[in-house]
Amino acid sequence: MPASVENIVSELETFDLVVEDESVLEKLLEHCIAYRLKEEVIVNEWFAFSTTRGGIGLNTDNVEIFEHEILSKRTNKTRPATARQNNRPAMHDLNTLEELVQAEAEEENLLDSYTTPAKVGSQKRVLTTPEQPQPKKVSVSRSPRLLFSPASFSPSATPSQKYSTRVNRGDVVVSYGTERGGSWRGLGGRNANVQLLLASEDSITKRFKYMFQKLRDVRAVLNDRIEELIQVLKDHYKMEDFRSVAMPAQEPATFLGQIACDSNGKLNAKSVILQGDLKHSAGLQVPVDLSELKDYSFFPGQVVALEGTNSTGQRMVASRLYEGVPLPFYKAEKCPEEEEEAFEGLEQQMVLVACGPYTTSDSITYDPMMDLIDVINRDQPDVCILLGPFVDSRHGQIETCQLTVTFQEVFKQCMKGIIEGTRGSGSRLVFVPSLRDVHHDFVYPQAPFHCFEPLKEDKERVHFVSDPCTLNINGVVFGVTSTDVLFHMGAEEINSPPGGSDRFTRILKHILTQRSYYPLYPPAEEMNIDYECFQLYAQTPVTPDVLIVPSELRYFIKDVLGCICINPGRLTKGQVGGTYGRMFVQKQNSDEAHRQTPCRAVQVVKI
Repeated sequence: MPASVENIVSELETFDLVVEDESVLEKLLEHCIAYRLKEEVIVNEWFAFSTTRGGIGLNTDNVEIFEHEILSKRTNKTRPATARQNNRPAMHDLNTLEELVQAEAEEENLLDSYTTPAKVGSQKRVLTTPEQPQPKKVSVSRSPRLLFSPASFSPSATPSQKYSTRVNRGDVVVSYGTERGGSWRGLGGRNANVQLLLASEDSITKRFKYMFQKLRDVRAVLNDRIEELIQVLKDHYKMEDFRSVAMPAQEPATFLGQIACDSNGKLNAKSVILQGDLKHSAGLQVPVDLSELKDYSFFPGQVVALEGTNSTGQRMVASRLYEGVPLPFYKAEKCPEEEEEAFEGLEQQMVLVACGPYTTSDSITYDPMMDLIDVINRDQPDVCILLGPFVDSRHGQIETCQLTVTFQEVFKQCMKGIIEGTRGSGSRLVFVPSLRDVHHDFVYPQAPFHCFEPLKEDKERVHFVSDPCTLNINGVVFGVTSTDVLFHMGAEEINSPPGGSDRFTRILKHILTQRSYYPLYPPAEEMNIDYECFQLYAQTPVTPDVLIVPSELRYFIKDVLGCICINPGRLTKGQVGGTYGRMFVQKQNSDEAHRQTPCRAVQVVKI
């Protein structure tokens, strides 16, 4: 229905607006036609314009100002679509490109269905039969820089200047072992076999309900863990007689329990208490005097066996600490002949490990992620373990809600960019979530990503796993967690003598001997732990051959109790580039007594 003066008057009466000059109505009608606006829209625009200027009158001069400042800026919005297309080519992002490809394929199929036999012959099309069907189009991996368009979800997607001008890209900052042939290049996943070490019923494979735990259930989980580790200490050290932590003991006796702090502050040598188990001590606790214990390392939540005296029952004087015992390494449930045949002739595998964030703090362009994709296509690693965060909750533009699409949509674009961008390399991709992923469940242990489904052609090489998880890659066991347990435990751990040993080695040894991916209790404030699932899924089933523990702390590679522990660092550190890890692994056929590490070479490299 065309615009009319009567409708404009009716809309003006809605706001009790008075027209000072009758020619104003004709002017408003002209603007409705010129800018393709309805009467109610132009009146609403005028009402907003006049209100911001103190209620100016509706006259000819003010309408001219209104047309210059407000309506003329709507030209690009109201211009017909054909005019916009004629002026410049349309910009496309990942989603619109896929829509165009699908539309082109559908159009081609539709044309084929209407093509006459003569036309078919002229085009020299290959005849198809049930025995020889028409070949499908081969999907070619396109550049992720063309597919992934950060401008589609951020109005200020400008590249980071500091990151783009870095000069140390590709530098090796720490290494372990020596690679064969001096070349870091994999086989493109040709013989790689990636699977969870445990059965699916013993691993997190889908989302679960949380926030339903009771304090009584938490206490039961913690006590079960204490009793389980205490039994290991009893069997290993041949202990028989134990004393309650609250019972007086004039002679040296053995006490079992969990290290805790006597207040809400940080643990120190004067605030250590030992909380006994329910079986021997009824859950009672006693302060611990460490003055006679010269060599120790404690953290809250550590299950220990202490030898000492407790003359009054009010304070225990510790004189000896029994070290924890790690789990054995993984042994396949096969006879030696079958195991030897399974890995005979199997070539070494190249594994790449990278941890987010995949953007710099001053940009949302995901340039570091694109550079990592280039590295994957160049080196063709057999397996790529990529840990979150992919959509970092600590990024400035995410904290201030500057993105124009949902967090899930940003994550989906990231996944499409990585999977399609590395399709030509053939590498197996393993995605591990992080508690900093703003689009995912914020609970530990964390279920695999669930809001993205890869294409059918990619499902075989793409794996979504939980945090934490234990992987079996061609017989080599990887323990993986994206949680910064090193930083959390390092802030709470105490040791004596100060500076006597490497802090990272001590913490890693605690993780292996406490048999848990997160043995700290109470946890860090940023952690939300579901303890029922924690008991089932956050314990280490074996001592892994390789333990991946990314952290904000400095990168390292360490051999701890026969386990190669790697902190690959983060792909970005603030506004500058960070590091990633790469390694060659190959399963060794040897017994426990003569075990050789499967890690042939490990490096941490600047992106």
